[in-house]
Parts: sequence; C-alpha cells; structure tokens
Amino acid sequence: MAGSEAAWQAAERGMEVNLYEMRPYRETGAHQSQDLAELVCSNSLGSSMPDRASGILMAELRAMGSLLLRCAQQFAVPAGSALAVDRREFARAVTGHLEGHPRITIVRDEVKHLPEGLCILASGPLTSPALSASLSNLTGEDHLYFFDALSPIVEASSINYEIVFRASRYARGEIEEGDYINCPFTQEEYSQFVDALLSAERIPLRSFELAIKEGVRTGLSHFFEGCLPVEVIAERGRKSLAYGPMRPVGLINPRNEKRAYAIVQLRQDDLAGDLYNLVGFQTNLTYTAQRRVFRKIPGLEEARFMRYGQMHRNTFVNSPKVLTSSLQHRTHKKLFFAGQITGVEGYLGNIATGLLAGVNAVRFSRGQDLITLPKTTMLGALCHYITHASPDHFQPMKANLGIMPALVDGQKRNRRERAKAHASRARGDFAAHWKAVGERLRIANYERSDAVV
Repeated sequence: MAGSEAAWQAAERGMEVNLYEMRPYRETGAHQSQDLAELVCSNSLGSSMPDRASGILMAELRAMGSLLLRCAQQFAVPAGSALAVDRREFARAVTGHLEGHPRITIVRDEVKHLPEGLCILASGPLTSPALSASLSNLTGEDHLYFFDALSPIVEASSINYEIVFRASRYARGEIEEGDYINCPFTQEEYSQFVDALLSAERIPLRSFELAIKEGVRTGLSHFFEGCLPVEVIAERGRKSLAYGPMRPVGLINPRNEKRAYAIVQLRQDDLAGDLYNLVGFQTNLTYTAQRRVFRKIPGLEEARFMRYGQMHRNTFVNSPKVLTSSLQHRTHKKLFFAGQITGVEGYLGNIATGLLAGVNAVRFSRGQDLITLPKTTMLGALCHYITHASPDHFQPMKANLGIMPALVDGQKRNRRERAKAHASRARGDFAAHWKAVGERLRIANYERSDAVV
C-alpha cells in the first residue's frame, strides 16, 4: 500500500522509480496473489464520514492526489458509511496503473540490503528476514514485533437468510436495506458460542509467540490491541465480545423489532457480492476449529469458508528513535520510511505515509525543504505521534482524533461537536499548509465523498 503510493507520487513528479516487489519469487505466507497493494486483512478503509478520523484522512488524501484512494473509490462495495473495496479488483487496478507508468520500473526480486542511494523503505508488515537484518544493523537495535490476525471470508450463498438480517448500524428510516448482514445471538446462543471459542484448538505457537502468551519479558513483543483475535478477547471476560466486535448497539432485528444480545456482522468483500468477511473476527484457531466454532454463529450453520483466519508477524521500527516527522531517517538522510514499518496502522495511514514519503523524497532530491504537516491535520498528527511517542513504550497507532491537539477556543462541545470542530480545523490548516509549501490541492472541495482525483 505505502510503497505503491510512494512510487506513484515520485514518478508523477518526474523521478525515475524502481519499485521492488519480492513476490512471487519469495512469498509472505499472507498474500494470495502477485498484485501490488493486496489487502490481506479487512477490505475496509474505514468510515468516510467527514467528522471521523478516517474521513478526515481520506479528505487529505484526495487533496494530495492519492492514486490508491482513487482506485478504492472506483472499486467500492456497499459498506454503509465506510469505504470498503473489492480487494481483487482494487489490487489489479493499482498494479495496472503502476505497470503502465512510463517512469516506474517494477522489479520482481527480493531486496536483501538497503541501497546506498535515495530510497523509500515501505516493506510492509512482512519484511523478509534478510532485509530485516540489514535494517536492524542500520538502526542499531532490534525490531519490535506484534501479530496481526486475518478475518475469515464466507460464501454468500451459504448464509441462512431466514435467520440473518440486513442493516447498517444506526441506520435511519430512509434507508430500506443496510449494507451489512447481521447474525443475531440470544443470550444462550452467545454463552454457548463463547464456551466453544474458549475451548477451541489454536494453531501451535512458536517460541517467540509463546513469550507473548506468557507475558512479555522484553516489552517488545505483543499483540496489537487494535487487532486482537476473538479468542483472546473472549479470555478477558465472558461479556468482552458482546461489548467489543459483537456489540449489538444500533441494530434492530426487523423480524421481532428487538435488539439481539450480541451480533456478528458480515461485510461484502467483492463487487459481485459473492463473498462476505466476518467483521472484527481475526483469529488464530485451527482451520478445523474455525469450521466448527464459527458455524455456531446463527445463520452460518452451513457456511462455506473461502478463506480461514490466520495470524502473521508485523515488523516495525522504533520510529521515535530513528525517524523525523517528514518520515526521513534521522542520520541516513537518503532513506525514507513509509507504511506499517513505521508503526502506522490502518490502510489509510499506510497510503498517506507512502504519499508523504514519495513527495518528500522528490523534494530532498531537488534540495527543497521537506514537508512536515501541522499536528492539527490528521496525517500531521499521525506522523508526529509515531516520531514523538515514548521510545520505551512505542506501539502502532491508527488515525484517531485522540492524537490531534486539543481545541483551544474555550467553547464547550459534546463529542460529536468536537469531532466536527477537529475536522473543520484540519481542513483549513491542511489546505493552507499544502499550498504554502508549493504543492497543489487536487480538488477544490476535498471533503466531498464522491470527488474524483
């Protein structure tokens, strides 16, 4: 994601770019195709509402002329107020754009050592061991690791539509049918499901994974709190899932006009509507256990799984020690970082840091000042966080309003009003700064959700 966007932005500004991708000659264990920008976890880029953190970041990406956001909008699938994509068509489109660019050469080979020239490192969560060792030598310290978990995908025709119902959370009356398929639980069904989940067999953990489960001694290896497997959430208390990924709030079953005790939501995963993923259901159960346990979800009794959940390692550097807010290495000035290797989480954050790194690499080559966005913008706040957090307790971060500076106008606001005020301030500050540094705003009203780059 980050590398694709970075390559496009640099090439669009006149640079000759070699874009290295080690697949298919060296696989990652998580990717299933040879396409660039393949989404391996969720197919959702987050809420597109203008007063949500992801919506603010989308607006900034539109204004900067993001290729990947344009592709996401082109291959969007129904997902309520969220921007979700047909992951196959999205990756194919990005790959096609990059392959067709006259100044981009795609090299299908593994990079084992960091080059000496101008370079953007956007190697993603599954950086190869050889490159990881080279990077460790450069930074002078070990990497940090956590484990991402993928959600299962089921075939739509195998869902029992006599049990499930369609609705988007907090949908208003004018919306006849929601974008999500909802599987409602009674309290008894929920209790039985939790029992089955807690007793289910998991994929055996390796030595460094066992350290995670027993309690981290080094403080450097852990699950990322924003992407916990459902079985780990269930271990924290029997109601943890009902107050987490299975919360039923904002969803009324039209068959009985009641709210279920718990809900599992399914989100469309392809344009044809043949595939649905279990929202927030990352897991490390064995495939056999997934078939058995997840078929206890009401409506999925005969589900056919097109992809099972799995876990994979995510590698990232201690950005507060090694990076500046412009995403440049503090001492190796020709080296820029982007994407999850920096500790940024979420697809939009990956795309956005790739865009900024691509722009700044070009500016560095031309002797121009590098761009550091204001902390009142979402991308500026995200870059500031990952480069100024405590190095001893650094953990990956997604875009959220909590990392933005507080509003200082003294007005009292409720939560929704504060979100709108943050969004308004971010729009103004971003537009002013982006133009001040000599970059062009790609569209005049970049808040519009239907805008085309």
